[in-house]
Amino acid sequence: MDAVQTRILYLNQSDIVQLGGESSPLYMEAVNEALSAHARRRFHQPLKPYLRWYGENGHIADRIIAMPAYLGEESPIAGLKWVGSKHDNPQKRNLERASALIILNDPESHYPIAVMEGSLISGMRTAAVTAIAADYLAVSGFRSVSCIGCGPIAYMQLRTLLEQYDHIQCVHLFDFRVEAAQNLIRRLQASFPAVRFLVEDSAHAAVSKGEVVITCTVADKPYIPFSWLKKGAFISNVSIMDFEKEVFLKADKVVVDDWDQSNREKKIINQLVLEGTFSFEQLHAELGEIIIGKKTGRETDQEIILLNAMGMAIEDVACAYAIYRKAVEQNTGVYLDLI
Repeated sequence: MDAVQTRILYLNQSDIVQLGGESSPLYMEAVNEALSAHARRRFHQPLKPYLRWYGENGHIADRIIAMPAYLGEESPIAGLKWVGSKHDNPQKRNLERASALIILNDPESHYPIAVMEGSLISGMRTAAVTAIAADYLAVSGFRSVSCIGCGPIAYMQLRTLLEQYDHIQCVHLFDFRVEAAQNLIRRLQASFPAVRFLVEDSAHAAVSKGEVVITCTVADKPYIPFSWLKKGAFISNVSIMDFEKEVFLKADKVVVDDWDQSNREKKIINQLVLEGTFSFEQLHAELGEIIIGKKTGRETDQEIILLNAMGMAIEDVACAYAIYRKAVEQNTGVYLDLI
């Protein structure tokens, strides 16, 4: 057996940060490539299974998800993200809500070639989806961003947007825990001193002021009505369950990353489909179709556009592979023997 196939490269989060994994450029490129491959159908990605054992009383954010994928573009790669989430980790265990590992496999032998910490990659690739979508779906030159929920996901979303769009002038924040919003401001202000960060006293106040609106919560029930939204708003529905059904039905365009992934697990789109009020035919596009020019993005400054991105394994695998290649080039990480 080839010696390369009998060992794996292990990368912890510090290694990934050292390789540039805490800022957006690497993710923007890799996610853009993954979304383009998705639109061209050059991938394999089974529907991700959700492992739950709390029954009807379990929180929607309490699960472990297996996310396998194969990307077959110029540099083919296969892999899996294994991501755990427990909504009360921060309060009860002083841990981040989500944790993850990503495994990469050689597409020829199918042997594993790398294992790496995945929560940073997962959060940053999700932020890259928002930032890429904003280029096509937000009003040109947007100046205001609203973010509901001020934890680690919000930090990555806002850092990525602020790195990519230097015309952002004001960020409106709301969190039930005011200290979370204040901590988020402290983390961002040093890197973006020209931006005004405002803590709003309600979700309504924050949402109504945003040209770009991002939800980063663990909400299990919708609470944001259509009436809160500004004309011309672009919504990145990161945490999936925050917007009421009417937002999906009244928005000028609804965009998803992958229809099959979005229409499942009793999320809002799936509820609407089961009720007969929404369908694939009413969907405007999958995001990759807009990126490659197959479908239109924003057409007027008045459109309200909703992006409902469930998150795809091809994004994780593409980003992890980009980091793996840099690690090999820079001799970063630790090799572990399989045998």
